[in-house]
Amino acid sequence: MHTARVVSGMRPTGKLHLGHYHGVLANWLELQRNYRCFFFAADWHSLTTEYADTSGIKESTREMVLDWLAFGIDPQKSVIFEQSLVPQHAELNLILAMITPVSWLERNPTYKEMRENLTTKDLSTFGFLGYPVLMAADIILYKSTKVPVGHDQLPHLEITREIARRFNYLYGEVFPEPEALLTEMPKVLGTDGRKMSKSYGNAIFLSETAEETRKKVMSMVTDVQRPRRADPGEPDRCVAYSLNRTYIPAEKRAEIETACRGAQLGCVDCKKIQAEYLVETLAPFRAKREELAADPSLVTDLLTEGSRKASEEAARNMQEVRAALKL
Repeated sequence: MHTARVVSGMRPTGKLHLGHYHGVLANWLELQRNYRCFFFAADWHSLTTEYADTSGIKESTREMVLDWLAFGIDPQKSVIFEQSLVPQHAELNLILAMITPVSWLERNPTYKEMRENLTTKDLSTFGFLGYPVLMAADIILYKSTKVPVGHDQLPHLEITREIARRFNYLYGEVFPEPEALLTEMPKVLGTDGRKMSKSYGNAIFLSETAEETRKKVMSMVTDVQRPRRADPGEPDRCVAYSLNRTYIPAEKRAEIETACRGAQLGCVDCKKIQAEYLVETLAPFRAKREELAADPSLVTDLLTEGSRKASEEAARNMQEVRAALKL
């Protein structure tokens, strides 16, 4: 295993969907094989937008972690923990906030974008403006050297690097500047053709029943330029077919594409084939998740133990921070 350390977290928004699997979990599985990994439920980060109603965060954390475990994120190989159970995150966040210029936070592109788009929530809070500082604390607290990010997240990581650099300049070399592990984040389309998102109501969830998955696949948008069954289709224009490229073997895909373009296969029949491949692919995960969910204390116990391990690591590093600060 590589000696580099990787830290990555997810905000608990409940059950995960296919977009999460292809965008995050598949990558985490690969990282787990090659690095010392710290994966955490970022429940304090949820407060930046959900502070007015926190009632769902605990259950959302449980559902999310069940999905992680069912897909093979292994507490024997990685440290899996809950952010709010490791108080050193808050302590380092406070210290880093003292040295972070407001101008760095105001130029964060996501800050502007979310304030413009989430108009139903008041995001004019100190916590929302400062969430990149908490993110920096999450990462450098464990002296992480690698952070998995997509291209759109590079500005966030650059703020983390700048904060670590500034701390080291003021107080001495304590933190490595974490480097990006650039990952391709595939855009998984939802049932309506937009990016798959829980908030859009177009998501196919990893843990739903086979029947629910079939219904959602059958409701997906197809080739809008093929109004009749007898018309030739074009798979490249079909939203539903975008899933085929992931779940259907190449030989079968070639057969479907030829039949579609020749008007020998209708959209309904095509989606039936697709649904069965997807259900078959997810069946082992769903069986494992059902088995794990049968133990109501499993996630709580696992996060308690993982957070204990994370706290031990964090406490050692915070001793160095306090010594550097001469506090």
